[in-house]
Amino acid sequence: MYPVNEIFYSLQGEGFNTGVASVFIRFSGCNLRCAFCDTEHQSHTMMSLPEIMDEVMKYPDAPLVILTGGEPSLYVDEPMLKALHLTGKKVAIETNGTRPLPPGIDWVTLSPKFGFPGGELAPCLVDRCDELKVVYTGQDLSQYDFIVADHRFIQPCFVPDERQRKMNLQLCVEAVLANPHWRLSLQTHRFLGIR
Repeated sequence: MYPVNEIFYSLQGEGFNTGVASVFIRFSGCNLRCAFCDTEHQSHTMMSLPEIMDEVMKYPDAPLVILTGGEPSLYVDEPMLKALHLTGKKVAIETNGTRPLPPGIDWVTLSPKFGFPGGELAPCLVDRCDELKVVYTGQDLSQYDFIVADHRFIQPCFVPDERQRKMNLQLCVEAVLANPHWRLSLQTHRFLGIR
C-alpha cells in the first residue's frame, strides 16, 4: 500500500520536460520540513499498486509518469516501477536526493534542499541526475558543483508576497546571466492556472 495524495493528468509545468502531457502521482509525506514548501502533501489515501495502475491507465496516451510529493523516494519501489514501465510510459521522479533511488527510473529531477531552514534534516545522497533543479533565493551555486547533471536549472522560490516573488525572479535572471551553464525554469503551471 502506498500513501497517495493525488493522481492527476496535466502538463509538466517546470524544468526540462515543461509542456509534456504527464500523469502525476503525488505521494504524501516528506522527510524534510522546508520553510518555503508550498505543497500540502500530508493528506492521503492508502492505495494498492493495482489501484494506482487503474488510475494511471485512465490516460493511456500520456508519455510520462511523474512521481512527486512530498518525497516520493520514501515509497517508490521496484514493483511499482516495473508495473509503470509495462504501460510503455517513461517514469520520472522529482526528489530531494536524501534517499537512494531504486533502479529503473528513466528521468531523475534532483531538487536538493540543503541551505534552507528545514531542508538540512538529511544530507543529499544523490550526486547524479538528469536534471538539477535548484529553488533559488540567491544562494551560492557553487555548493551544487559536486552534482553531475545533464541539465542545470534555477527556479525562483515561490512565496505569497508578490514583491518578494519578483525579487526572487530577478535574482534568478541575474544568476543565469552570471552563470550561463545554468538555465531559468519557471513554474508555467502557475501562469496557466493548471495543476
